[in-house]
Amino acid sequence: MTAVAGDTLDAVKKRGFVQCGVNTGLPGFSNADDQGEWTGLDVDFCRAVAAAVLGDAQKVQFTPLTAKERLTALQSGEIDVLSRNTTWTLTRDTSLGINFTGVSYYDGQGFMVTKALGIKSAKELDGAAVCILAGTTTELNLADYFRTNGMEYEPVVFDTADQTARGFEAGRCDVLTSDQSQLYGVRLKLKEADKAEILPEVISKEPLGPAVRQGDDDWFNIVRWTLFAMVNAEEFGVTAANVDEMKKSTTNPEVRRLLGLEGIKGKGLGLKDDWAYQIVKQVGNYGEVFARTVGSGSPLGIPRGLNALWRDGGLQYAPPIR
Repeated sequence: MTAVAGDTLDAVKKRGFVQCGVNTGLPGFSNADDQGEWTGLDVDFCRAVAAAVLGDAQKVQFTPLTAKERLTALQSGEIDVLSRNTTWTLTRDTSLGINFTGVSYYDGQGFMVTKALGIKSAKELDGAAVCILAGTTTELNLADYFRTNGMEYEPVVFDTADQTARGFEAGRCDVLTSDQSQLYGVRLKLKEADKAEILPEVISKEPLGPAVRQGDDDWFNIVRWTLFAMVNAEEFGVTAANVDEMKKSTTNPEVRRLLGLEGIKGKGLGLKDDWAYQIVKQVGNYGEVFARTVGSGSPLGIPRGLNALWRDGGLQYAPPIR
């Protein structure tokens, strides 16, 4: 049964925290340590929403969800926002009662093999056993790729990323396929990570981003503009370290609008005027979050690539705050 849409903002304020659906465990995106502390790009996005709405980035409760559970949890109202490496597709956007609010990570599906196999291209995988995660676009892309290239494969299906990694490690399959970002995270978890390599082919477009229920435009706008504020902040050079100084001294009208000093402020979103300031101060801009979770400051070390700002050759581009 689908939850009645509307009034999510009021419900969140009354409850006092944002209920956020995340991955059960994917390094760099959403992963809990031994003390139950969640970290990752998707996790920090939810903290940014909490900072914008409640003025406190810590007012988030995380619900770990498998790929099969995630959409139902959002549809039913169990969570307010799904921030769980989920691909934006036509079917999901039109017939499942959910709306994607933007792209927080541009990705593509790839393949990981053990170096001992001596395979250098996905075109050499004819007849391979393939470990794959159930309930994902990955399954469909895999079938399309092998059919297009006239190859056969044996699917070995698991419910969680950890199970998939263990299956690969135990030799239940020759290759593991998933979004490339997930492959980097899975490889970190392997006991002998240096014995696995990711093949060069990228076989799909996987725009990953947060999603909300359809029918609540106010909440949709808040979640969407949380992401846009983070991207704009990076473009303007506003960081967690300098945002207070910028707020005091900047004469740049774009930065002043971002920080709620002039212009539309928070009125259009039903938030306080400093909503974007709180995001940057407590969580950081998009580039800062990317670097510490999946990029240069993280064990994954993923290059910015398509996730660089548009002016730097990437696809990250946010509409103006005005």
